[in-house]
Amino acid sequence: MNVFVVRHGETEWSLSGQHTGTTEIPLTDNGRRQAERMRSVLAGQTFTLVLVSPLQRARETCRLAGLGGEAIVDPGLMEWNYGEYEGLTSQQIQAKTPDWLIFRDGCPGGETPGEVGARVDQVLARVRAADGDVAVFAHGHLLRVLAARWIGLPPRAGQHFLLSTGTLGILSYYHEVPAVRIWNAHLAG
Repeated sequence: MNVFVVRHGETEWSLSGQHTGTTEIPLTDNGRRQAERMRSVLAGQTFTLVLVSPLQRARETCRLAGLGGEAIVDPGLMEWNYGEYEGLTSQQIQAKTPDWLIFRDGCPGGETPGEVGARVDQVLARVRAADGDVAVFAHGHLLRVLAARWIGLPPRAGQHFLLSTGTLGILSYYHEVPAVRIWNAHLAG
């Protein structure tokens, strides 16, 4: 089994560094191009399951990548609930809380790393139950936790998996041990 993990394409807030949890922000023109580049890679694959976040930016990425018709919306793939930090940049947050790190501290009025990890574990149970390759379209912080949980690390370990917009990762196995095959791959186009 391979799990193709796709972070949605660029948005205005991803460009500015603003934390975009539940706010609906459309893809930029570049974000749409990033999503369309996924089509050639994903077209050569057969997926037994395609999961997508309910948020517009992930659904549009999935559609432009050619898998919108097969996709099942999974609420567990929603981006981290940033609570009071929604729309703020890391610099703005750290001006108030200098040592803040989302993967350790979570967000006031939003989710903790453990809560996000619990959601991701439910998604991964669904993924692992699939009989074949799976595609997942979601968001940066959420997918970083998903990669950590895939290989048995705590949600906090998501801090080690940098992930740009419009990129591809492939989670797989090494002798039946969960492994990361590809991460943060930018597709030329």
